[in-house]
Amino acid sequence: MKATAKLHALRDRTEGDLRQREKELADQLFALRLQKSTGQLEKPSKIREAKRELARVLTVLREKRKTG
Repeated sequence: MKATAKLHALRDRTEGDLRQREKELADQLFALRLQKSTGQLEKPSKIREAKRELARVLTVLREKRKTG
């Protein structure tokens, strides 16, 4: 799925859904970093994906807050 398609899907969600997704991604990122530090992380690219997805969610939340 392309980034623009992901953004469109995120923009269709409610603010509550986005807040929930933000928490899930933050928890996932924490777990991935913990795995990395213990040497158990199999795919380091998952950290990058989680960070980018979190950034997309935060961007959409800011857009929604700005427009009201």
